Amino acid sequence: MFFYLSQFLSFLAMPLTVVLILIIGGTVFLRKKWGKKMLWSGIGLLLFFTNPFLSNLALITWEPEFKSFEEIENREIGIVLTGVTNLSKTAYDRTFFNKGADRITHALQLYRMGKIKKILITGGQGLNPVNQQSEAEVLRRFLIMTGMPESDILIEDQSKNTAQNAQFTKAFLEQNGIITDQKFILVTSAFHMYRAKGCFDKAGLKTETFPVDYYSHDVKYDIPSLIYPDVDSISYWHKLFKEWIGIAIYKLAGYL
Repeated sequence: MFFYLSQFLSFLAMPLTVVLILIIGGTVFLRKKWGKKMLWSGIGLLLFFTNPFLSNLALITWEPEFKSFEEIENREIGIVLTGVTNLSKTAYDRTFFNKGADRITHALQLYRMGKIKKILITGGQGLNPVNQQSEAEVLRRFLIMTGMPESDILIEDQSKNTAQNAQFTKAFLEQNGIITDQKFILVTSAFHMYRAKGCFDKAGLKTETFPVDYYSHDVKYDIPSLIYPDVDSISYWHKLFKEWIGIAIYKLAGYL
């Protein structure tokens, strides 16, 4: 119930939701002075949230810098958070990736370079499963397909959110006799790293962060970036707002 409530609150605070409320409300009450203010506020916010230059600056400010592979110290286990496959499309002979595939491909690169000896994938079916496969299992099959030995792949496939990723991962390590008082490499999307790191810290697992899957890009000062409205920009703001609200709710719930 807590997680559905947090999703509903996130929906209400999303930029597009606010913009629609202002524009529709302003249109309905256009003859009133405050109705006109609502309408123009909605139009102004729409222009703001669809500006690619501004959304990219926000992403650059929020996402931590990426780390070179060379600066990562060798560790026993790399922990990979899921949320990168399309579980709405059921298949058993392949993996359908969404954006975020960097999480598993960069983890595989860390493994091939000898930076980690094992990969632990944490993530189940989410809140509204469409098929019976867990995402951890789907990614395990992908790693096996790449030639990685099954013995080097560990999966925790019951967690449904970031807090459970951390809690269930610790429980999994303890149940399998793996020392928890060591440092793990934590692999997840850059925009999500702050919350993920906080949850693993709270669970008592020490991690070295390895952010991947960047939404930001190098700053460009061309006309399209500075002026043209971009539908993807409002999507990036939604991603940021959802993450910020998630962090606030996690702090209230004691997960961070």
